[in-house]
Amino acid sequence: MDDAIVVEGARKQYGEKAALDGLDLRVGRGTVHGLLGPNGAGKTTTVRVLTTLLRPDSGRAEVAGYDVLKQADRVRGRIGLLGQHAALDEELGGRQNLEMFGRLYHLGARRARSRAEELLERFDLADTGNKQVKRYSGGMRRRLDLAASLITDPEVLFLDEPTTGLDPRSRAEVWASVRSLVGGGTTVLLTTQYLEEADQLADRISVVDRGQVIADGTADELKARTGGDRIDVVLRDAGQLGTAVGLLEIAAKDVSVDVDRRLFSAPVVDRMNALTQVVRALEEAGIEAEDIALRRPTLDEVFLSLTGPGRSEEAAAAGALAKEAV
Repeated sequence: MDDAIVVEGARKQYGEKAALDGLDLRVGRGTVHGLLGPNGAGKTTTVRVLTTLLRPDSGRAEVAGYDVLKQADRVRGRIGLLGQHAALDEELGGRQNLEMFGRLYHLGARRARSRAEELLERFDLADTGNKQVKRYSGGMRRRLDLAASLITDPEVLFLDEPTTGLDPRSRAEVWASVRSLVGGGTTVLLTTQYLEEADQLADRISVVDRGQVIADGTADELKARTGGDRIDVVLRDAGQLGTAVGLLEIAAKDVSVDVDRRLFSAPVVDRMNALTQVVRALEEAGIEAEDIALRRPTLDEVFLSLTGPGRSEEAAAAGALAKEAV
């Protein structure tokens, strides 16, 4: 079986608002699959359904080959979950926390101790294992929380916005830990609002809005949907933007202008030919460019293009209602 997660037509309704509205999703084994979407789009509801914490109204979902409704106990024995908020006892040390989780999973005292030591070493926390968690840095806490979610060596790991609130260094530490997990064969479903995080970690990305997957593919495939490569030109004089845009055939459509930044951006087909044309045309017109760059679209642009203005607020309202209902 190639898919670790399969969701078909999942629906979850709260009053008149649909948290999930026929959502379909497939996640390949041994991959990181990113789930992106605005607040209230259905990301966390999807994770709660897949981790057996919430029953869908209709549809089908399987994790590690088991039905989340009919075989919930089997699903729970094969998954790990790292939620948005740490589930650690701050008065205990890191080692004590991991041993406690091991005992809660019925590993037995000896196995819980050995598993705690394995995970402390794996996440570079062995030297601080006896320190109280309340004295840990944000990155250390998150790595310990991640270690706790792996106490049973799960086949599938759910990471629900795992780096929210972390500084760049701590975020990079968590990213490194996730990469090492996938290298060992773990399947990861990652929900995040950090577009860079999905770009860095995910093998495939599904964009969710209003309880449905509205786009799916690799980061490069999704970026290509927004028009491929673009050229950005920053002029010395913002007053020349209109003249510069009019000179360039490549900017005949889909051109964006930012007067405050003295910048215009346009799609291109032939990267190097477009760059040559732009430089020559500006020089002949006596227009001075401060900077010229070729680039691929960012996931931020993909996200905004797919979800559209105004959709995020409506989705957020739906999500708030759903959260109150449960």
